[in-house]
Amino acid sequence: MKNKCFTREEKEEVLRWAEDSYWINQERYEDDDAYLACVEDILENPVFQSMDRFMQHGDTTCKAHCIKVSYLSYRICRRLGWDYVQTARAGLLHDLFLYDWHTHAKETGEHFHGFTHPRRALANAEKYFDLTDKEKDMILRHMWPLTPVPPKSREGMAIIYADKFCGLAETAARVKRWVLYSLRAGRTA
Repeated sequence: MKNKCFTREEKEEVLRWAEDSYWINQERYEDDDAYLACVEDILENPVFQSMDRFMQHGDTTCKAHCIKVSYLSYRICRRLGWDYVQTARAGLLHDLFLYDWHTHAKETGEHFHGFTHPRRALANAEKYFDLTDKEKDMILRHMWPLTPVPPKSREGMAIIYADKFCGLAETAARVKRWVLYSLRAGRTA
């Protein structure tokens, strides 16, 4: 039986990869033909491209975050022999809410983005893309345990893991840069 656990080196590589947006900016994921076969129609769609206008965590755009989540969950599911095609697609669309969540409540009076954006992302995804029931569930349930109902599939759990992991790494990278900047500024003062 093939070993399905990540080695320590692989885990460290994933952490470095998630902290660094360079590979997204250079579009390195485009070197993976199998991944592109799953998601190329979404990546090329103008609605998906518009996610570059909205910041997600730290200095990562919503589009870059969704690509990271999609590609990480795709790699996990492919390695484990799970349904990586639907996972890659749902991962790209999981945050298709199409607004700046940092200012949304002030502008609209709608609070609780963390609880409400999965439903908005799903509505937008259904409007612009053909989705399977499994993809719909993965998008709608990706904020568990913040939202009370978990996804119905193990692939949905892979998206939850990838989303939390990437979000934490993106936020931590910004905090790390801020701390280093503050330390350097303190030394020169």
